Amino acid sequence: MKLQMHSIHFEADRQLTDFIQQKVDKLETFYDRVVEGEVFLKHNNNDGTDNKTVEIKLYVPGSTLFSKEDAASFEAAADAAVEAMRRQLKRFKQKQMAH
Repeated sequence: MKLQMHSIHFEADRQLTDFIQQKVDKLETFYDRVVEGEVFLKHNNNDGTDNKTVEIKLYVPGSTLFSKEDAASFEAAADAAVEAMRRQLKRFKQKQMAH
């Protein structure tokens, strides 16, 4: 899958981008018709500890799936966003099979 990484107002290191790439690539095991994806990494201005945001957009035929998660680290936020996206992909696939 073609995946674009966007780090907003900072430079993400190679280790972080590789980690996210591996996580998102595993989503193809649940639905193999994903066309491409985008990942946005942001620092948000919340006062709490969950000040890192990961947003994932996946483009599938006929739809765009989106998940956004906040956490204390980008790795934890990526894990949560990928898990939310996994559930969406499974639901989307079930709807496709029903038709």
